[in-house]
Amino acid sequence: MLNNSGTGKDSSNIEIMKLKRIITILLSVSAILAVVLVTLGITKIIGYVKNTEATESSPVLATLVSTEATYTEPSVYHTEQLEATPLAESYWRPLPELTEDEVLVPEHFEVKGLYIGSGSALDKAIELCNNSELNTIVIDLKNEYGLPYMSKVATAKEIGYVWDAYDLDAVIEKCHANNVRVIGRIVSFNDQVAAQHFPERAIQDADGNVVQFSNEGNKPFLNPYCTENWDYLIDIGIEAAEHGVDEIQFDYVRFPAGATKNKVKPYFGEEGQYPEKSEAVNRFLQEARIRIQDTYGIPVSADIFGIVLTSEGDAKIIGQNFGTLGMTGIDSCCPMVYPSHYALGTMLGGHIFDYPDKQPYLMVYSVLHECQTIYKQPGFTAVRPYLQAFTASYIGKGNYIEYGYREINSQIKAIHDLGIQEFILWDPACKYPSGSYDGDMSVETD
Repeated sequence: MLNNSGTGKDSSNIEIMKLKRIITILLSVSAILAVVLVTLGITKIIGYVKNTEATESSPVLATLVSTEATYTEPSVYHTEQLEATPLAESYWRPLPELTEDEVLVPEHFEVKGLYIGSGSALDKAIELCNNSELNTIVIDLKNEYGLPYMSKVATAKEIGYVWDAYDLDAVIEKCHANNVRVIGRIVSFNDQVAAQHFPERAIQDADGNVVQFSNEGNKPFLNPYCTENWDYLIDIGIEAAEHGVDEIQFDYVRFPAGATKNKVKPYFGEEGQYPEKSEAVNRFLQEARIRIQDTYGIPVSADIFGIVLTSEGDAKIIGQNFGTLGMTGIDSCCPMVYPSHYALGTMLGGHIFDYPDKQPYLMVYSVLHECQTIYKQPGFTAVRPYLQAFTASYIGKGNYIEYGYREINSQIKAIHDLGIQEFILWDPACKYPSGSYDGDMSVETD
């Protein structure tokens, strides 16, 4: 009996163990199924949220697939990128302020232009634009001696150097009828007539005498630190903008170069009591930008010496700091990279230019290649070089070559090879050879 009852007990235990194993397996399967179901549920919820977000009115951000750095224009166009020094802030009046809604943002236009002075070459310039890649003329609103159109700006009329070389409205109307844009050039601080009329607004020595500069034809210069001079120049730009000029371009936005007559020293104040020269130039351009570009939606540009792109010493003397000037918010800057303006024996990029004028392609390419890390930085203004379209016989026999279409076009090819499409041709005589001006050097043109 003991054996029989022991066997029955053992059988019972075995059945219980089997049942426990089955329950354990079922519980394990249930747990796995629960995890699967929860995972599927979460996935569905995420999908639903994503689909809901995609159908809302807010924009969908695309996945970034490029590994290259990209730059997005700031949403507030008039935000100042240059931080003024405390001295500059205390020295000058505050910059004008506009609300974001008041700022008119001009669409940047790819200019391929030519300079025509006071308009005598207008018809030929329009014809050339109609038969080439050129699309813009640059006309003087103000040169070194005055305003060649009947301006109503009070200061210009007071000085008495306004005359009627051309009708501004008629020029604009004729150009626009031919799909040609008009840039109005304003010679800024190089103005001996205004400097003589307003000696207190000219650069003076410590005794209050107007200084003459030997490298500037022994002429006086308007003082770029003086805000009254700023107002005068900006008023001319505003008047032209109201007439319908497509762009205002300030030239001679600099201090004089070189020595003074009789070796007198310009006086701007006691050491440490006035801002750097470049701050004066930049501050003027910032104010011009706000009062013209931001207010009227008319682009503002500035011409600068080509030498300041590669020479810090020269840049400091004349107050044109390429790296900061390009951050003033103006639409473009136009470095005058004329090969003839570089000294014999100039060295750039490891290459010695014994006669820079004789190598138009390589000279222009080397100058702009040397400083491309500056003008390719985010937020920098568009770079639109002035190119040499004249023969520089004044630099001496053997030092120059005749500049015809091929020499001009080779400079266009140089900037194209650097990714720059814009340019302006400069010939003070305003005589430009026919041609397409497309930078194509595969064909010859008479």
